[in-house]
Amino acid sequence: MAGGQTMDILAKVLEQSAKLMEEKVDEQLNKLDRMDDDELDKLKERRLEALKKAQKQKQDWLSKGHGEYREIPSEKDFFGEVKESKNVVCHFYRDSTFRCKIVDKHLAILAKKHVETKFIKLNVEKAPFLSERLHIKVIPTMALLIDGITKDFIVGFGDLGNTDEFSTEMLEWRLGCTDVINYSGNRMEPPSMAKRPGTKFTKVEKKTIRGKGYDSDSDSEDD
Repeated sequence: MAGGQTMDILAKVLEQSAKLMEEKVDEQLNKLDRMDDDELDKLKERRLEALKKAQKQKQDWLSKGHGEYREIPSEKDFFGEVKESKNVVCHFYRDSTFRCKIVDKHLAILAKKHVETKFIKLNVEKAPFLSERLHIKVIPTMALLIDGITKDFIVGFGDLGNTDEFSTEMLEWRLGCTDVINYSGNRMEPPSMAKRPGTKFTKVEKKTIRGKGYDSDSDSEDD
């Protein structure tokens, strides 16, 4: 097909698309024009109520420690934190493990972005009971909890491209795969694939983990 014909076809497609969009906008405008004052008032009232409800929900989350990435003092505090929030991400860390600092950086960003989820960290050396119960053998490990139940774990960086240089978007995608945050991106493909096709990553399958252990070598991410 000649280049001129191709351009003509593209121009027609674009013109038709623009026309359809214009028709949809006109339809919405006409619908608003047909509304009487009472209907418009009801519409505004519903939207205002929705905004008020969303703001109230946000304030409730903030009052429970959402919106910031916090360290909790001990494993006793863990149970109270998890009980009062639907969605929780808990990073089990150790001071001597430098990769935990990498996780800290990304979670601090995500805590501000995803106020619907609580982001906390707990020193694994202060949590012997939880470490045993959740079979935490690799540091860093992130436990992802929904309604007080451990739904999934992110163990080391295997699900994040097997690199210390993973992006915040990559971790956000991984959390979204477990529905522990409100994620609007494509769960079927990690964001780094489009940027760096050669990046290796571990395929994530939807699963529910309730204290199940891993066979990972505890030294693999702890050097």
